[in-house]
Amino acid sequence: MKLTVDNITFGYNETTPVLKGVSFTYETPDVLCILGANGTGKSTLLRCIVGELNAQCGCASVDGKAIKDYSAKSFACKVAYIPQTHTPTFAYSAIDIVAMGRTAHMGYFASPSEDDIAHAQEQLEYLGIGHLRDQPYTEVSGGEQQLIIIAAALAQDPELLILDEPTAHLDFGNQYKFIQLVERLREKGIGVLMTTHFPDHALALGGTTAILSDGIIQHIGPAVKIVTSESMSKLYDIEAHVLPIGDRRICLPGKVHHA
Repeated sequence: MKLTVDNITFGYNETTPVLKGVSFTYETPDVLCILGANGTGKSTLLRCIVGELNAQCGCASVDGKAIKDYSAKSFACKVAYIPQTHTPTFAYSAIDIVAMGRTAHMGYFASPSEDDIAHAQEQLEYLGIGHLRDQPYTEVSGGEQQLIIIAAALAQDPELLILDEPTAHLDFGNQYKFIQLVERLREKGIGVLMTTHFPDHALALGGTTAILSDGIIQHIGPAVKIVTSESMSKLYDIEAHVLPIGDRRICLPGKVHHA
């Protein structure tokens, strides 16, 4: 599946544009990490891509068809979008939440079938949270809620997951497990496009990385070429160093003292 973002321009008012002609292409099952400082429009960009916000200029398309021309159901069969925050309202069980992800494959006013429930359970098991099946969504931890929402997205059987700061509410261990999950999804042929504050995540995944700054994509390419000491220092306005550790690279802030 090919996603094309063409010259998207958006502002919440007429005088202060947040996005100024953002353009890039992406193809599944690659992983694309979008890095940017706070307030640079990462979340706004994702909302424009999925049609939650109407761009003043430009558009996004999937496989050559403008996203605005897809029906909600047909788009949901291709792309699943998980925003940065989601406030639980009702105490639905985890299995009910995940089964809601099958809506795009059901008829109007239909209820989930036994096959839909079984498919939902498979996603819970795939993420290692099958034991949460009957737990109320409102009573599990923030990290577990995030995994349940991801399971619901996977239940859509999408070709692409678009995730806004998916590790923001995860502890160190669950962040590592999430990176492993993304690698498994890539192996299954599912693409992941995600925003993140963590250069290390982009380096660990080793896919494509884009830098969003001043309203445009400043750089895009292989993570190892984009995430450098110079680019991270400039992006986050700090001294940063990208260093080799064993067979991988990490990004460290501040001065580095060599023995």
